[in-house]
Amino acid sequence: MTFLKLQGDRFLGTFYIIISATSFGVMPIFANIAYGSGANPTTVLFLRFTIASVIMVSWLFIRRSRFSFPKGKVLLVLILMGGIGYGGQSFCYFTALTFIPSGTVAILLYLYPALVTGLSILFLNQKITLIEICALILALSGTVCVVGLKAGGQAAGYIFGVSAAFIYATYIIVGTKTLKNTDAFVSSAVIITTAAILYFGVIVFQDPVFPSTLAGWVAASMVAIVSTIIAIVFFFAGLKKIGPVHASMLSTVEPVVTVLLAWVFLGELLGVYKIIGGIMVLAAGMLLAKKQPKRE
Repeated sequence: MTFLKLQGDRFLGTFYIIISATSFGVMPIFANIAYGSGANPTTVLFLRFTIASVIMVSWLFIRRSRFSFPKGKVLLVLILMGGIGYGGQSFCYFTALTFIPSGTVAILLYLYPALVTGLSILFLNQKITLIEICALILALSGTVCVVGLKAGGQAAGYIFGVSAAFIYATYIIVGTKTLKNTDAFVSSAVIITTAAILYFGVIVFQDPVFPSTLAGWVAASMVAIVSTIIAIVFFFAGLKKIGPVHASMLSTVEPVVTVLLAWVFLGELLGVYKIIGGIMVLAAGMLLAKKQPKRE
């Protein structure tokens, strides 16, 4: 029975992470629509976290008898995950974009599966198998092919890009330890609400530029609902079932989804390297899914 439960957890965890990565992957499409209606990135981020937090807090209030709200140290860690984790990672990522090409920034961010693997070995006593090493190499190589690497830019961009990856990797490791005894939805609500408060403080000092069309507002709302609530809740749910190493590797499906959607809806070119990269990322996912859980 324990073996069957592990198999079920692995399947569900993999499914949850794929849903999360897909939800994150559609975000650039929605964001571009919002930008096209006049909104700027800071305002979209503010709307993203504010709309999401209002929905999640309202749901928690309606179903308060079902959820146990975190307290003490756990609550503090979740607040820091929202403020430093999401706030710091977003700041480093968007700052890096001002110094180096966007493809390079994306590649630097997707160093986080390798960083998560290393941090898991150091702090979680994770044992890494040969299959997982092969999957990691496939996932990272495939991501490079999908996103594309462009040289150039200033050194500060590389520093901020690597910092974004390191912050996100640390966020995942902290989340792994914190989420063991907490509900994924409640934890996500605390993190998202903290990020909303942070970005509210940002737009107080920086004039917001809101969408000027209905399509822009719908797109911003979809960023909040699909690419924030669904993406984060499912990621935490999957993280609890399959652990940080597999969760981070499977999340490399995200840029593949983005590229495919950009090809379908925005008419962007889908070259040979991107197709090969997508196959490599999917192969990494198949390796991880095939890996059998240990008997207990």
